[in-house]
Amino acid sequence: MATGAATGNQTAAQALLVEMLDPAVRADPYPVFTRIRELGPMVLPETGMVVFSGFADCDEVLRHPSSCSDGMKSSVVQRQIAEGITPQRTATPGFLFLDPPDHTRLRTLAQQAFSPRAVRALEPEIRALVGELLDAVAARGTGEQTPGAPFDVVSDLAYPLPVAVICRLLGVPLSDEPQFSRAAALLAQGLDPIMTLTGQASANADERLRADEWMRDYLGHLVAKRRAEPREDMISALIAAEEDGDQLTVDEIIATCDLLLIAGHETTVNLIANAVLAMMRAPAQWAALAGDPDRANAVIEETLRYDPPVQLVMRIAGADMQIGGQERSDRGIVGGGQERSDRGIVTVPEGDSILLLIGAANRDPVAFDRPDVFDPDREGLRHLSFSKGPHFCLGAPLARLEARIALTELARRFPHARLAAEPVYKPNVTLRGLASLRLG
Repeated sequence: MATGAATGNQTAAQALLVEMLDPAVRADPYPVFTRIRELGPMVLPETGMVVFSGFADCDEVLRHPSSCSDGMKSSVVQRQIAEGITPQRTATPGFLFLDPPDHTRLRTLAQQAFSPRAVRALEPEIRALVGELLDAVAARGTGEQTPGAPFDVVSDLAYPLPVAVICRLLGVPLSDEPQFSRAAALLAQGLDPIMTLTGQASANADERLRADEWMRDYLGHLVAKRRAEPREDMISALIAAEEDGDQLTVDEIIATCDLLLIAGHETTVNLIANAVLAMMRAPAQWAALAGDPDRANAVIEETLRYDPPVQLVMRIAGADMQIGGQERSDRGIVGGGQERSDRGIVTVPEGDSILLLIGAANRDPVAFDRPDVFDPDREGLRHLSFSKGPHFCLGAPLARLEARIALTELARRFPHARLAAEPVYKPNVTLRGLASLRLG
């Protein structure tokens, strides 16, 4: 089991992690993250897991060559399979949950549909979509600068925009969007580490399983149609994509599209809405963006640090890993409360799970001045929200493009908008985001 440099109480560590899952803290998880981060790395022998919450540690794990994304490499999962508790994996996972060489192969083929040229080609359509959505908002008011009373940033803009874009990319009929949205929302909840941290299945596990079956069946039929009649969409491109004579199988195409629908949909909704909320709570920033559209890029990067759409990331140690060193303070929780004097180094044995609290790391005071302040003008903007290393987010350029156009147009048209009600959050822990953000 992992060892590290510190003393502490494992029960207290476990309690804090369970508190992190509590819906009551969804609106503001950052005080809990602060308490976790102040304890340092947590080693939880009973669950075969290590939790990192500091920026340097999370950055190191994401870049580490032995850091794996395939959950089947977990010692706990392998033991459960051997005991008949967990079945062997039967469905092909998205490449986000694979490691080289499979990850490299699938990502290389899939990224042909996300080339810089392909993303730039989408800009006119994204602008037109944003214009149509905001025209509808303005029509409910008394003029171009006065929104209807009040309007919802999530349902009126942040949600329909990325859904329309990803459906357009994949070639999914917009008439099927409501079914996709419901399935994607359920599957996004499946990323929450509820079973890992509590040992209990989530309340809607069966519903999520049915949503996954529906999604894969739907995409399978769509792949068959595109194979017979190719179009100018991503599914057709994935069918045709080839690298060194290698092509994606039907199962791999379905898994890739499944992943892109969830990741490309939920995260971008969260990014746009979180950015608007941060500026609503700092009105000078909203006014500054309304007056200078060039600030949008800095607003987006600071939002990704300050209130990231992806709060947690899981990895598996593919080999023994040593994380940390002299630069880290001598703090941390170790199973059994044992003391160590190895200057902050945490050893994670092969097969242990690693939970990275990105939301905590992005507000680490060791890495950032005034970490709890939303400041797009801070020097050296950086974050871990698109991951690092081989799993750096494939859709990052598209998400940034959608957010930039949405935020600049919203601020330009409605420079005097203000919060009309307290925001409402979805239940998601990992892909944490707003269900409603009403402005007036």
